Amino acid sequence: MSNETYAIQLNNITKTFGSVVANKNVNLSLKQGEILALLGENGSGKTTLMNMLSGIYQPDAGSITVNGEPVFIHSPEDSKRLGIGMIHQHFKLVDVYSAADNIWMGMPAVKYGLKEKLSAEKGNAGETFSVKSKRFFKKAGIVFRAAFFRISNAFLKKKRYAEIGEICKRFGFEIDPAKKVYNMAVSEKQTVEIVKVLLFGAKIIILDEPTAVLTVQEIEKLFAVLRRMKEEGHSVIIITHKLNEVKAISDRVAIMRKGEYITTVNTAETTEQELTDLMVGRKVDLNIERPVTDFDRPLLEIRDLTVKNDEGANAIDGVNFYIRGGEILGVAGIAGCGQKELCEAIAGLRKIESGVIAHKGENIVGLSPDKIIEKGISMSFIPEDRLGMGLAPSMSVTDNMMLKNYRERKYRVPFLKLKEGNEGKKSFRLKRGFVGFANKAIAAFNASCPIVDRKKARASAEQIIRDLEIVTPSSETPVRRLSGGNVQKVLLGREMLTQPNVVVTAYPVRGLDINSSYAIYRILNEQKQNGVGILFVGEDLDVLLALCDKIMVLCHGKLMGVVHAHKASKEQLGLMMTGSLDLSGEAKMGFAKDSVLEEAQHG
Repeated sequence: MSNETYAIQLNNITKTFGSVVANKNVNLSLKQGEILALLGENGSGKTTLMNMLSGIYQPDAGSITVNGEPVFIHSPEDSKRLGIGMIHQHFKLVDVYSAADNIWMGMPAVKYGLKEKLSAEKGNAGETFSVKSKRFFKKAGIVFRAAFFRISNAFLKKKRYAEIGEICKRFGFEIDPAKKVYNMAVSEKQTVEIVKVLLFGAKIIILDEPTAVLTVQEIEKLFAVLRRMKEEGHSVIIITHKLNEVKAISDRVAIMRKGEYITTVNTAETTEQELTDLMVGRKVDLNIERPVTDFDRPLLEIRDLTVKNDEGANAIDGVNFYIRGGEILGVAGIAGCGQKELCEAIAGLRKIESGVIAHKGENIVGLSPDKIIEKGISMSFIPEDRLGMGLAPSMSVTDNMMLKNYRERKYRVPFLKLKEGNEGKKSFRLKRGFVGFANKAIAAFNASCPIVDRKKARASAEQIIRDLEIVTPSSETPVRRLSGGNVQKVLLGREMLTQPNVVVTAYPVRGLDINSSYAIYRILNEQKQNGVGILFVGEDLDVLLALCDKIMVLCHGKLMGVVHAHKASKEQLGLMMTGSLDLSGEAKMGFAKDSVLEEAQHG
């Protein structure tokens, strides 16, 4: 096939970072007017490859062809001129600006022509152009610029809103141009990014993990937009780990493994099992196990819990449920229905307005995470914001291991001792005073600045790197340099090393490839078999039904009911998530029957 039928061709692209080979002799092609899915495990080099198309990186070897012409992409500006637009996994928006301001931020500045006019006047006047005239025109220019800016700004804003509205109407977007980014949902931010690249005239669109934080409904809207783009002749590359989405949206699938290009297959002619095997390099069992345990008493009980969100409204409203030891309790709900606030409240990170959280019959409401640990409750919390809340991005994998238990792993500076004898001499009294002062300083240092044992932390880091197959140059690499999936593995591995008896986890496989996701499911099942109680907040209903023992459903902060996973269906969960089906009465009856807290209160 001739080059003219391709929007992009990558020929023998190689990119290294020190000793790490991110891409090795990659050959990839994108046809005109097609949707190409780029599939691969975490750390396989997908995002690095696309960053070379967007101008963030430059290849060490190889060539790039756009619309049949060899090109050199040295910067994002070069990429923009070639009609390539990339929507990154972590959005590049200014929170305090409106949607319109973010969209128009990269546009060329408006030139009013005043400077050029003054220069022309000066040239025409020649030597007769006096100093007084220069001053007059300079002052007039300042006044004119200020007045013109105020007047034109209103017209420009109206024009820009109209152009944004035209793009939105054309592709079916829903966006308020005046809305501030900090007030937007994730899907709205993504829409702003897409509108921005379309308005810049991009004909080749790259989306990096676009569905990682979207609900099922939002994903359907996004796919409808991508299909419309394809109809209008746009070429799209979508990086994703979700095989069902690959099958639903793409025309072809390109597979990468450990930085190398493996093959490209037609989506209609392949299966999820084949794609998984090609991606991993071996046969992978896609069945999620649900082992049966014999732990039957509630470990953690939540009674009449009410929690407010950051805006002061009720995020969780009078919720009752419990988690048994040796049980995985799933939480289903449309995004923003209180899942985040519920997890933070249980972990002791968010204030509780009313209600009880009891561990083996003892109320732990109001206790800090440290006090909860002192009670003998080893709780692990894996938040959805892995870099903002779970880990310190600039610290190494080793140092992040120490954040959980550095207080337990410390050496103490020994106190100074004073030899007895000659107590009556002045020199002895001076020495005694010095030693007393020094020991007070040492005591203060030991209390506030523990000397941690990095050797043990490094061993722990290397253990989870091996066990979870984390792709990283070393245990001393800052976690911000790792791919999203590998960051999640670091967080989960650290939390599991503390041997918890309660695990609260929100979207633990978000952004992970299929092989890594199944490794996480195996780890959670191992914890379950050891008697650990697990609260699993998920977004994939198929996974919730296959992995969890029970599923509780939230709708606008209220409990719609708790169902047995092996008896429930996706349709039933969907009705409960939208508030059309309320089984909360049955959940309350079961709660009262099994409650350990009731027994503790009534002897």
